[in-house]
Amino acid sequence: MFGDEDFPAYTMGRAAEIVGTSQDFLRRLGDAKLITPLRSGGGHRRYSRYQLRLAARAREMVDEGTALEAACRIIILEDQLEEAQRLNRRYQESTGKD
Repeated sequence: MFGDEDFPAYTMGRAAEIVGTSQDFLRRLGDAKLITPLRSGGGHRRYSRYQLRLAARAREMVDEGTALEAACRIIILEDQLEEAQRLNRRYQESTGKD
């Protein structure tokens, strides 16, 4: 379970500490639809390592002067492109086409 990068292992406070940002910044990433943390039974936000990587990338871009909404959109598009390329490679390997 902790080897799974999608397992929501981190509380909001710990996630903010790991990413080096504020809890408000993490909330704003959720508002911008970059990450959607899982909610615990008590309603607390829980973050995965994958979500923390996205949050760290967004923080870097914002620190470099990119608007938060633009940074989130760029990261979402990069993630979608990476997934499409992965699926395309898998398809090409299964059909023997290059």
